[in-house]
Amino acid sequence: MEFAAVRHDWTHQEVKALFEMPFNDLLFKAASVHRANFNPNEVQISTLLSIKTGACPEDCKYCPQSGHYKTDLERERLLEVEKVVEQARLAKQKGATRFCMGAAWSDPKDRDMPYISQMVKEVKELGLETCMTLGMLDNQKAHALRDAGLDYYNHNLDTSPEYYEQIITTRTFQDRLDTIGNVRDAGMKVCSGGIVGMGEQAADRFGLLMQLANLPQQPESVPINMLVKVKGTPLENVDDLDHFEFIRTIATARIMMPHSYVRLSAGRNAMNEQMQSMCFFAGANSIFYGDKLLTTENPEADADMNLIKKLGMNPEKRHDYSDEAYEASLSSAVADKATSEMFYEA
Repeated sequence: MEFAAVRHDWTHQEVKALFEMPFNDLLFKAASVHRANFNPNEVQISTLLSIKTGACPEDCKYCPQSGHYKTDLERERLLEVEKVVEQARLAKQKGATRFCMGAAWSDPKDRDMPYISQMVKEVKELGLETCMTLGMLDNQKAHALRDAGLDYYNHNLDTSPEYYEQIITTRTFQDRLDTIGNVRDAGMKVCSGGIVGMGEQAADRFGLLMQLANLPQQPESVPINMLVKVKGTPLENVDDLDHFEFIRTIATARIMMPHSYVRLSAGRNAMNEQMQSMCFFAGANSIFYGDKLLTTENPEADADMNLIKKLGMNPEKRHDYSDEAYEASLSSAVADKATSEMFYEA
């Protein structure tokens, strides 16, 4: 077992050395760190719902929800609280323990906060962990979400500081760090990761992980997304990322952030079972579960549960589940297809 200490002083050269280890050595090191800190045969299950879709004023070049690009995505208004709670109830029945809600905003407006807070309160009453991704947050709104009971806030760094302006120009890298700081100041947990395969260099993948690991407090959840290329976005024709490079990113994230959940996020539709299994071995221990992640396709929920079962793994269990209810939810998940419209990227 490799009991890695949490560090906040990683250098570029150290991260580069990890990435460039022989592949089997890197996976062995990552798996050892994983086993020292987590049950290697458990995976945390989250479900992500788009509560407001499209017409986002930001120009993120990977995102079909940006109002700057012409995609086939249909715009939708903020969902009613009751509809969100019903989707959360369905997610719990399918085995999810965390329910994430995402809105295509630059930042939530004052008029939206009462509805957002009510969503959090009612989803928590179902016994689910709650997470939201709503864009930038100031200190006041972060505290309001904390007061509503929000457990996690997602705000990805996306890529390295050096490559950032090639992907987004409508908000700065420092804006993202400021939002994470406001979330921490309010006492909430942080979900923050990035997207690889956006045409960046290997050095940018090193830089992304270095930024995340060197935060004053490492994120509790680190989603690693592989770009899903969407027609109409500026990145629709970018070259595919080599799958071994993606697995190296997962493994290095696990070594650098030993106590964080490393989430295998967007892009899983392009990964076969063997690749996903290798990611689990390399230290990924969380997935988004449901047929969509915000607006992009995700493996069907029953396929996920069947893969987990095939590997002899189990969904992570929340302590507020009774054994009988939990077993029933897993049986239902394996037997049935998820029919709810779960929705990407976090």
